[in-house]
Amino acid sequence: MPLFQLILVALIQGITEFLPISSSGHLILLPGLTGLDDQGQVIDVAVHVGTLAAVMIYFWSDVREGLAGLPRALTGRTDTPGSRLAMGLIIATIPTVLFGAVLHFTGLSDALRSITVIGWTMLGFGLVLYWADQKGAEVKQAGDWGLRDALVMGLWQMLALIPGTSRSGITITGARQLGYTREDGARIAMLMSVPTIIASGVLLGTEVALEADTALMRDATIAAALAMLSALAALSLMMRLLRSVSFTPYVIYRVILGSILLAIAYSS
Repeated sequence: MPLFQLILVALIQGITEFLPISSSGHLILLPGLTGLDDQGQVIDVAVHVGTLAAVMIYFWSDVREGLAGLPRALTGRTDTPGSRLAMGLIIATIPTVLFGAVLHFTGLSDALRSITVIGWTMLGFGLVLYWADQKGAEVKQAGDWGLRDALVMGLWQMLALIPGTSRSGITITGARQLGYTREDGARIAMLMSVPTIIASGVLLGTEVALEADTALMRDATIAAALAMLSALAALSLMMRLLRSVSFTPYVIYRVILGSILLAIAYSS
């Protein structure tokens, strides 16, 4: 793959993965709007690994606590903060895994990869985010996250498998609707990405394990590193901005891009 395209894919994935503007939607649009070849699943897996590393580095204290509590959570005990966090992340991931399996084995996942679908989800779920952000109370913090809220946010996250929805955007929408502060809602949404990215990476990774050669692995390593660095920068910036700024700028971007995509889709 040309170095320019490799850098472009990594930066798009890294910057958009944790911003509520849909990384998958942007990656699907890239070949169609630029004429570049599709980057392929090996590079997709690589950039996802890079963004996974970024969120684990940025929220390492929370990740470490969840990992420490995982053995207790797997035995059904949630009597420590770490085990409650681990159990919450497990519960929040189940709806996405089940829905993802349905889309994958029915072939709907490929059918949904279109400019029309991305245009509508970009626009529609952007407006839903605006509604939840403006109307949602700010009475809950990350420490209040329980199993019921984990399930509710997991059901919201399930919708992110529709291209253009945005995993971070839809889970933040769920958090704001439940009454979490902007910063803590985003923090929970980012932590929810860890098992979700691992699950999708394992699924894609098993499919492409036999395809990789030395040159492709080199490209994948470069892509993963660039995606990690750009994701860290985007994540750090967003979390700082949320202390004083709402999600409205992201909503405006989604509405504009969604409208443009729908205009292109229905004029062709």
